[in-house]
Amino acid sequence: MAALAMAGFVRELERRAGPALRLEQRAAGGVGCVVWDAALVLAKFLETGACPLGRRRVLELGAGTGAVGIMAATLGANVTVTDLEELQELMLVNIENNKHLVTGSIRAKVLKWGEDVTEFQPPPDYILMADCIYYEESLEPLLKTLKDLTGPDTCVLCCYEQRTMGKNPEIERKYFELLQKDFELERIPLDRHDEEYRSADIHIVNIHRKRTDKQEMQGSCQEQCWCADPAIHEGFLVLLQSPWDCVRPGPVPTHPTGLLPLPGKVSSSCVIIFHGM
Repeated sequence: MAALAMAGFVRELERRAGPALRLEQRAAGGVGCVVWDAALVLAKFLETGACPLGRRRVLELGAGTGAVGIMAATLGANVTVTDLEELQELMLVNIENNKHLVTGSIRAKVLKWGEDVTEFQPPPDYILMADCIYYEESLEPLLKTLKDLTGPDTCVLCCYEQRTMGKNPEIERKYFELLQKDFELERIPLDRHDEEYRSADIHIVNIHRKRTDKQEMQGSCQEQCWCADPAIHEGFLVLLQSPWDCVRPGPVPTHPTGLLPLPGKVSSSCVIIFHGM
């Protein structure tokens, strides 16, 4: 039985530039041992460049094979892929097999939903989740972990396949109902997904913590304007209203003092908060 569990087969995931990812899977060992379609869709969505990942801190929940997190690491992110103890070996194998493609960094850590997350603080810039909504008993622990991990600026990208069999519809309904108590949700349109890796029954949801009354009051005083690409400027907090909106040329904004021009392409869907104002 041990030999059977260790028997594997490789799934290749093509990249837009460079060699494909080689992702080992297991013939036995549970749902976390294979690359599910939602993981492919989310990994390829990251490749579209919709979310700036260079030098960003990224954490993947329920990583399984590590496919999504490894893709993020090839795009310059500093990634922690997490799952249960029994999946650490598989994640480490896939990290080793693809380390020559990584331009950021990547590590694997044990994280059981609902338990302490102190070692993963401060909050990451992004949390990635692919097909993590399937066991009803895991919903409350997962939501606790999301609340404990996220800060006001953390972007959670949740990709899931909509299933119609058995209890799946009820589990999905309950999950999003509970999620909306503390988070704001926005579905990313299908036409923003990768041109090839997309499906009408696989959804990507952009999730953020709800703003407090104090944050709302601060936000009412912010000036909406053209925003520099957040991947290349430093010292400014940029709130993306729609982070996957197309970036297009436009006037380059400056700091209100007129002393600090912000370089790069700009998007009309962002709000700049100038520190110290």
